[in-house]
Amino acid sequence: MESKFTTLMSKIVKNFELETVFSPDGNLEFPISTSEVNRPGLEISGYLEYFDRERIQVLGKTEISYISTLPSEERLAKLDAFFSRKPPAIVISRGLEPSEEMLISAKKYGVPLFRTQSSTSSFISSLISRLNVELAPRITRHGVLVEVYGEGILLLGESGVGKSETAIELIKRGHRLIADDAVEIRRVSDITLVGSAPENIRHFLELRGVGIINARRLFGMGAIKVTQKIDAVIQLEPWDANKTYDRIGLENTSVEILGLNIPSLTIPVRPGRNLAIIIEVAAMNNRQKKMGYNAAQELLQKLDMADSAEQTVNYDWDQY
Repeated sequence: MESKFTTLMSKIVKNFELETVFSPDGNLEFPISTSEVNRPGLEISGYLEYFDRERIQVLGKTEISYISTLPSEERLAKLDAFFSRKPPAIVISRGLEPSEEMLISAKKYGVPLFRTQSSTSSFISSLISRLNVELAPRITRHGVLVEVYGEGILLLGESGVGKSETAIELIKRGHRLIADDAVEIRRVSDITLVGSAPENIRHFLELRGVGIINARRLFGMGAIKVTQKIDAVIQLEPWDANKTYDRIGLENTSVEILGLNIPSLTIPVRPGRNLAIIIEVAAMNNRQKKMGYNAAQELLQKLDMADSAEQTVNYDWDQY
């Protein structure tokens, strides 16, 4: 069964600097469990057939204006019906004033009422984006996540293969560390994975023979980043002389994480190979592929071999 994550309303209030108009007991430590947000135009007019009690409700200028046009008794009746569904929270945008009937209904049913100075569309967009991250499905992988030329590269491999050492070299070359040892991966949309480090080990690396270091303290703020989209996965493994490694890069391989296929490479490790430079090149090449250019395909076209996949696989590239 898939885990369901929640976030606290207090975090939302802090992140968006919401003004608390009314809180039943002053406690904002209650959970929000859905990233979907509702602008309740139909619900305020009286249609409550498919009302979702778990969604934060946002009232904008249109809703507040509609409420103000109603006679006092009708206004109270419609607001009473709306608040009786007890949504987790109601936010009024544009700094608009809640009506007296709204405050009465909020107090009657114990529904927290907040206010923001932001426009309705801007606030809803930002809130949904934030909730998508906070409530996203997630897993933790043993690995290292670095940003190389703007590309999020997830380094995987068995302990001792050289992931952290490679990350240090990449930091020294001007790239940034997101996570070492444990990478928390969240699926924030149908096409995007975002990685970060657990807060208690953020910015720390373990180097065998040296110990624990703090990348932020040692290399400065420019050496670290809190979150990063994952663009490619690189599997580091000890060199196996009996294994055939990809030497062309014609076929695009991928690995599945949280239901999404992420481009992947396997890089063999042995003394003398500069992994940092190889990963830099892999990051740039991955970006070129996303932009529609594949160097292997261009070379095959120059050699008049583009239509012969079997010949390509068996071709002896050492003669060049």
